[in-house]
Amino acid sequence: MDRASFFSPQAGKHVDAPRRAQARFGIGDVVRHRVYDFRGVVFDIDPVFANSEEWYESIPKEVRPHREQPFYHLLAENGDSSYVAYVSQQNLLADGEAGPVDHPSVDELFEDFLNGRYRLRRSMTH
Repeated sequence: MDRASFFSPQAGKHVDAPRRAQARFGIGDVVRHRVYDFRGVVFDIDPVFANSEEWYESIPKEVRPHREQPFYHLLAENGDSSYVAYVSQQNLLADGEAGPVDHPSVDELFEDFLNGRYRLRRSMTH
């Protein structure tokens, strides 16, 4: 398999990844966690797990996701708070029909919410 590497600030090292990954969701998509009661908007995607080993090992072994799948950075919310979440693709479902996400950082990264997804601010694109 053709591989490449990228530097992950969260992991503090270079991470090996396939040159092509199949991300089910894109930046601006609103998603819901399959098990836990929270939802969020995608603001970044890693092609494979690219966080710290401590973070990975803190997940109970019986529910720990495999590393070789996309992982999504979310501006997340639940009934109590807003936060940033890092979630594997296998644990996410589309949730755009439920409306916008009420996270205080949404307006910094995204413009409007239309047809179940957010549009990235022009200043945030390359």
